[in-house]
Amino acid sequence: MHSNINILVVEDEPIIAEDIISFLDDKGYSVAENCYTKENALSFLKANEPDIVLLDINMGQGTEGIEIARYLSNHKNIPFIFLTSYTDKTTIDQAKLTHPMGYISKPIDFKSLYSTIEISLYNFSKMLLRMQPEMDQLNRNLLSPITRKEFDILIAIYGGRNNKQIAEEQFVSINTVKTHIKNLYDKMNVHSRSELLAKVRRAMS
Repeated sequence: MHSNINILVVEDEPIIAEDIISFLDDKGYSVAENCYTKENALSFLKANEPDIVLLDINMGQGTEGIEIARYLSNHKNIPFIFLTSYTDKTTIDQAKLTHPMGYISKPIDFKSLYSTIEISLYNFSKMLLRMQPEMDQLNRNLLSPITRKEFDILIAIYGGRNNKQIAEEQFVSINTVKTHIKNLYDKMNVHSRSELLAKVRRAMS
């Protein structure tokens, strides 16, 4: 089980998709899947919960990426970033109604993509955080209580930090962080950071 940030790539151009995946690997993200069609993307999303989606707007013969974005907005609690070579007003007006966390124009500037991913994850975590979770209250809703260190890791995840940042702040190794996150997943019965944040929010409401 991956405990790092899992990203779904939805891009119908194989060469561009490979470039994106290589970049994400280099930055230490986990690529959950690459989907080349709307149908594949929707099928994957119905069965999985990535932490964020990189979503090409123009797939096939039209703006099928916007249809995927509408599904995410209506049925999932997952942030997404649009990737597109179209910056006309009509496309942007359609795209913004789905509430993306970012909009990256092609050809992709990978420095901008990295900063947009990091800022999107941070802002999305803040949107979910209506109250600071208290460990005792959270544990009352769990069969297996989380430890103080796991709670500290959870707060860091809420702050939008990746594994490397958490390791540096907690003065532990990345493998130790991954172990704590895996324990959190097991105790909360979730499989991704998005699921974890959503479940904590429900438990604290």
